[in-house]
Amino acid sequence: MNFKDNIRVIPDFPQPGIRFKDITTLLQNGAIYKEAIDQLKEMVKEKEIDVIAGPEARGFVVGAPLAYSLGVGFVPIRKSGKLPGETIEADYALEYGKDKLAMHKDGIKPGQKVLIADDLLATGGTIQTSIDLIKQLGGEIVGAAFLIELSYLDGRSKLGGIDVVSLVQY
Repeated sequence: MNFKDNIRVIPDFPQPGIRFKDITTLLQNGAIYKEAIDQLKEMVKEKEIDVIAGPEARGFVVGAPLAYSLGVGFVPIRKSGKLPGETIEADYALEYGKDKLAMHKDGIKPGQKVLIADDLLATGGTIQTSIDLIKQLGGEIVGAAFLIELSYLDGRSKLGGIDVVSLVQY
């Protein structure tokens, strides 16, 4: 299936020069959304995964259904101040700004095998920060899965050699 046909590209969002890959058009079509999750599942099903972690917010719409389909748990990685329990936090850079991510201190147990899932791999800042948070809690990263990879930004090279899979590359 050509998933690119179902991803809208919006020029100059959120700032001039960015060509935003909008997955809401893919998510709106139940059959295509299901096929995307099913294909990601096929790409990672041989990995030993205890839990999937997904960064806010689009990582939730990829990671949670992927976790459900694999029969494993899901751990949200949120922006600072959004989680109610005791958290750890880390700063990170986006391709067009800076932010801070947080996880519950009890979200990952030492030794758990974690797959990170998100909609997009761009510069790698969000995912590298997610990796750092998971490792602080003693988790073992077994890979990362994305709907989209902006290969021209080479974010993959910043992830310390973890196995990366993506459905669509730009």
